[in-house]
Amino acid sequence: MIRVQNLSYSYPQKDLYKKVSFTIEDDVHCALIGTNGTGKSTLLELLKHPEEYLYDGKIVIDNIGRIGYVSQFSQLDSKEDMTVFQYISGEFVKHEQKLSDFYKKMETTVDLDEIFEEYQKELDEWNAIDGESYEVNIKKRLKLANLQKLEGQKISNLSGGEFKLVQVIREMMLSPKFLIMDEPDVFLDFEYLNALRNLINAHKGTLLVITHNRYLLNHCFNKILHMENMDVQEFDGTYIEYNYELLATKIDLEEAAAADQEEIDRQSKILEKARAKATAMDNASLGRAVHARQTLVDRLKARKTKAPFVDIKQPEIYFDLDTPVTDGNILELTDYSVAFDEQLLEHVNFEMKSTEHVAIVGGNGTGKTTMLREIFENKKDTIRMSEDAKVSMFSQITGSLYDDTKTLLEIFEEKGVGTSSDIGIYLKKYGFEGETLSQKVRELSGGEKDLFQLAVLSLEKANFLLLDEPTGHLDVYAQIALEQAISEYKGAILMVSHDYYTVANCMDYVFLVENNTVRRMSSRKFRQMIYANHFAKDYLLLEQKKKEIETRIQQLLRTNEFEKAKVLMESLEETIKKMELLR
Repeated sequence: MIRVQNLSYSYPQKDLYKKVSFTIEDDVHCALIGTNGTGKSTLLELLKHPEEYLYDGKIVIDNIGRIGYVSQFSQLDSKEDMTVFQYISGEFVKHEQKLSDFYKKMETTVDLDEIFEEYQKELDEWNAIDGESYEVNIKKRLKLANLQKLEGQKISNLSGGEFKLVQVIREMMLSPKFLIMDEPDVFLDFEYLNALRNLINAHKGTLLVITHNRYLLNHCFNKILHMENMDVQEFDGTYIEYNYELLATKIDLEEAAAADQEEIDRQSKILEKARAKATAMDNASLGRAVHARQTLVDRLKARKTKAPFVDIKQPEIYFDLDTPVTDGNILELTDYSVAFDEQLLEHVNFEMKSTEHVAIVGGNGTGKTTMLREIFENKKDTIRMSEDAKVSMFSQITGSLYDDTKTLLEIFEEKGVGTSSDIGIYLKKYGFEGETLSQKVRELSGGEKDLFQLAVLSLEKANFLLLDEPTGHLDVYAQIALEQAISEYKGAILMVSHDYYTVANCMDYVFLVENNTVRRMSSRKFRQMIYANHFAKDYLLLEQKKKEIETRIQQLLRTNEFEKAKVLMESLEETIKKMELLR
């Protein structure tokens, strides 16, 4: 369906791709992954509108007609006065009206040949989108996403998550051949995320989806395109299988690198002895031998290269704190309530200790972000915070924290971090270096903006962090780095998140928002609750076993125990096979 050959493309300040090639076949569900800022969204734009860009190479798109598109930034029009059914069926109704107009013309036109070609083209389009069954198909898709109750609701009354799913359904029905989606999962709660999973897996056409969501990656897609270091690697198989192959390749590379290092060390010792002898004797022939030996050592060192897709450097996220809160609770809510047009939360009571890491989870539009923001503002009598609390907040709205028309360097200079060199060293840990430091924040990708916000946040050395969807746009590697930073942080964290893995991996417990209030739940019960309704009972245990085996393999690699790691890879492969059967 799509063939990209030797594609090269650059921004004025950054090279994105150099001679990359890949194919996307008919009816493949392909995930496009890679670290933040590698040009994934730009690649989608190139595929959608190749004629609007200057690039080297070829983009060949076979006869697929209209390319469907779901943006990560789709906005709900509050003035829209149509129902969900009317919104999804809008294009079908237009086609229906065109066909009706043709029928009327045919009744009065003497020369049918004059309009028949246009009529046939319209009829072909109508059949391509299964127009005769569109009403039934819309109802089926809504039911698949568990949104049948929204059929008659006004678009203007939908939550952001509901509108995102309705938009996905609309595009899937209009674009059966090829559909592109750019992070359609951002900020979806787990119920809606699972609905998106169902829609993706039931779709019959070709899909290309940018996502960093590990739940979707693990449970959807049969092809992976991985972008790193201006290159693309394609893999025909699932994301879990792809990670297995990466780990197997990493073992081989590290084993070869260890053998190379042994040889380098041996040759270096010989070189040192030869150099000392040549210096003492002032012998020209020994000097030439030393030079030859040095060339050999340099060649061995140069051979120690790493594959660009195997060992990707994670950002170094770290949260420090000046003074911890040592006594009592850091936060108490007593009979707290939130209401706008309707009551969202009422009679909320909970407390947090100064070292606890807690997630707030629940459906879209239930008041979680409002509660977090009001805790940060601390202006209500129902909110009591320790006098020793120093609070910092990560916001979904990046521009609310600083002027995003300024460059990364300017913002850090205003904060008095130090010299340009000091700022460069600090931001390099977060993946920002070179000309990126002179970019305006608004020019960064969504994930880069979130990483930069975390870099600013870590400067403040707060003892209480409020995090509102911090993983929303982060790539998988940055998500894992953030989880590690959260686990190592000695202060308190209250985090709103829909990311199942972040909550399950590093939170002490969960505040579940339901029925207009909040109840405490252990992380273990939260994991069981999430999987109970969607998977076979053994899947969660297999997933935990997989993670344990992978952790053990990584530990063995650090001590160069490659044979033991290979034995464990066999066990990992068997576990993955069992997971794939239950997926």
